[in-house]
Amino acid sequence: MSAGRTTLLPGALAALVGLWLAIPALALDRVALGVAGGDEDLTDAVRTASHLMALTKDAEPQDVLAAARADYAAILSALYAKGHYSGVIAIRIDGREAANIPALEVPATVHRVEIAVDPGPPFRFGRVALGPRAPRTELPEGFRPGAAAESGVVTEAVEVAIRAWREVGHAKARLASEDVVADHAADRLDVALGLEPGPRLRFGPLRIEGEQRMREARIRKITGLPEGETFSETELRRAETRLRRTGIFASANLVEDEAITAPDLLGITAQLVEQKPRRYSLGAEVASLDGVSLTGSWLHRNLMGGGERLLVEGEVTNIGSGESGVDYALGVSLDRPATLTPDTTAGLLLNYSHLDEVDYYADTVEFGLNFSHIFSDTLTGKAGLTYSYQDGHDPGGDFTFRNLSLPLGLIWDRRDDKTDATRGFYIDATLKPFLGFGTTGSGVRATMDARGYRSLGEAGRFVIAARAQAGGIWGPTLLETPRDQLFFSGGGGTVRGQPYRSLGIAVTRGFGPEFLIGGQFFAAGSLELRAKLTERIGLVGFVDAGSVGLDGLFSGDAESHAGAGLGLRYDTGIGPIRLDVAAPISGNTGDGVQVYIGLGQAF
Repeated sequence: MSAGRTTLLPGALAALVGLWLAIPALALDRVALGVAGGDEDLTDAVRTASHLMALTKDAEPQDVLAAARADYAAILSALYAKGHYSGVIAIRIDGREAANIPALEVPATVHRVEIAVDPGPPFRFGRVALGPRAPRTELPEGFRPGAAAESGVVTEAVEVAIRAWREVGHAKARLASEDVVADHAADRLDVALGLEPGPRLRFGPLRIEGEQRMREARIRKITGLPEGETFSETELRRAETRLRRTGIFASANLVEDEAITAPDLLGITAQLVEQKPRRYSLGAEVASLDGVSLTGSWLHRNLMGGGERLLVEGEVTNIGSGESGVDYALGVSLDRPATLTPDTTAGLLLNYSHLDEVDYYADTVEFGLNFSHIFSDTLTGKAGLTYSYQDGHDPGGDFTFRNLSLPLGLIWDRRDDKTDATRGFYIDATLKPFLGFGTTGSGVRATMDARGYRSLGEAGRFVIAARAQAGGIWGPTLLETPRDQLFFSGGGGTVRGQPYRSLGIAVTRGFGPEFLIGGQFFAAGSLELRAKLTERIGLVGFVDAGSVGLDGLFSGDAESHAGAGLGLRYDTGIGPIRLDVAAPISGNTGDGVQVYIGLGQAF
């Protein structure tokens, strides 16, 4: 018996292998799509909606059949969205209409799927009616007789009208009736929609769910919901945004009660999920002449249960630089949201920094109080009161600066993406009056950083990015101005291809030697052309220029330099990794190629 089993086993294995080889290796060889008329936009819409077009070649037959069955409705919706209401859809699996294949009779193999779509003629709106409408309701431009009868326009019109009612207190506004008739003989769509505004309501009590370490009183303060006042969609969403931007919550949603509390109150429930209270971060940037820069931070999101954010930040820069010594800094800040108003954050700061530059070194300590106020999703204002003490040495001897400043600023951010913008703009403007003590002068320091982005052709494929920086100091003389408030040019943040902080003002103090410090006026500009080669890899060409002056940018003492180069970008999903190679193209502050590596675009 043992010998018989030995002889039968190879034969059985051979038979199984032969059977396996007889099974087709691929369940699906091809999915063909044809849309009558050849309209490119319509074809793209159908292709995007189709589940079959997303299948891979190794899809199982049962997955192919399921996708085909779902495609009838998906493609029909895509046709409606483009204004085609008499479309005919045929989906054949190896010659059989998918709708006629019983779910329990899945083919053993699938080689070819054909999707044939005859969209029919485009429809136009005939009679359109939507009401009653709230005062000052502005319906979509396309919702009118004679316009293309796209289903999305109808949906948008309903949403806009309901939102308008909710904005004036009618939180329970809804679509009560709809009469949509497609006249196939006239290729016309008649639409009659009836709304039911419901009663005018006021914000009721706020209930809170999911809080753990956060105190309820502080949550109410942060949301800023005006309990007892007329309901408003804008106020509700603004309160939701306030909760999310604290960074304390992994999710924060404000949900309206189904029932109305007599006589006219609508309760709101805050459904919250808190994040872990602590977060750590590390960063690094490398430049061939500037050396290595390391940054790190530790954040406690909710220090005392009231949303207080304790942030400790440190950085060490110019490690290994051949131009200057190592700089380092340590900062501690404590911010408290919803101070004074729900949109105002108050903060305390304490910073220490050490600068070891080519011709001087300085140690600076500053502490102060600051406020930031969010006027809108795109506009933020800042104000503060800061005392600064600086002690250092340059070739002319020791120096000490002391001043009290009142920094004021506005940030206007309309970028579509903060780490890799393709359109929009960003403007950061500051004005800082300061009062000097002892040998420190008094005056005002102003800066501006403006960035703009524009896509060419396909969104994000080619992007022109431009940046302009400017700064000026009025009041004190050059040697009466704290060293860290003066302006330099050169390096990754201003002019790539030129050494870090290489352009400044050469001065002497007393009978000492000449040495370099920053200027009182500064301007720089950058222009980049960004091109996506693949979904993740991009190529950048850039040119930067900068100027530093003592009495102004157009005076005889002002000097300038420029650099240009090429860069590669690799999209990591959280921001691009940046590799730039640049060289000087004008000026006498640099010679040779410099390399910059970091995370995120240069600006």
